Amino acid sequence: MFTVAQITDLHITTDIDPARQRNNERRLREVLKAIHALKPRPVAIIASGDLVDHGEPEEYVALKGILCDVEIPLHLGIGNHDLRENFRRAFPECPVDGSGFVQYAADVSGIRLVMCDTVETGREGGAFCERRAAWLKKTLDAEPRRPTIVALHHPPIASGIQWMDPAPDEEWIAQLASALEGCKQVRMVICGHVHRAFHGLFAGTLVSASPATAPQLTLDMTDADRRIPDGREIVRDEPPAYSLHSWGGEEFATHVCVAGDFAPVAFFDQPFAAL
Repeated sequence: MFTVAQITDLHITTDIDPARQRNNERRLREVLKAIHALKPRPVAIIASGDLVDHGEPEEYVALKGILCDVEIPLHLGIGNHDLRENFRRAFPECPVDGSGFVQYAADVSGIRLVMCDTVETGREGGAFCERRAAWLKKTLDAEPRRPTIVALHHPPIASGIQWMDPAPDEEWIAQLASALEGCKQVRMVICGHVHRAFHGLFAGTLVSASPATAPQLTLDMTDADRRIPDGREIVRDEPPAYSLHSWGGEEFATHVCVAGDFAPVAFFDQPFAAL
């Protein structure tokens, strides 16, 4: 058994608002501290996009300053708040596909991680063009028997938080579904973007969306029209969080974890009672 940690929606910024700068950095550091303290320590950390808030070069410099202390192999993906060109300049070691998209396959203790790029500049929602879909299909077909995680930023399923959800008939979702069709080695699709944990099925595969290290979205599933502001609360300062994917040899189990210092309430200091 081993575990893989997932962090998402870090939103590190050098914004003029110093309180927001410090808050997002503090929250990320709390999550990284919690991950490093896990027993056993995860074999990898996957960061599934929105690494910074505006895609600015100085934000990536600030992010690298935080990540330099990470002692666990780190695999980076991008989200709609990232700018692909600036990300690539800041992290030239991160692989890309033949078209320059941040897409690559990596080994994680025998499991295959396939990182996908769902970013389209100027678009908040997801995108997955024919070139990206063809790359994913070819990459998956290359190792059809090896257990695989597919990671991306945008969930291809609805959370119920309507102002954040994609329409089910969006073309990029169909492209992704077509690429995943018949790929039974894909044990799960992991993503972020919604700043809240939720899970569902897509193309016969489990989708697990991770909570954010930045503040979480308010869980409000009432009708919403993005064109008409109605004064609703949309973000709240819930604790920073992450996902922990546990591999037992056949399938993954996902734990949604809150970072912070919590007092223990019991210890294993005597045998458990026999059933």
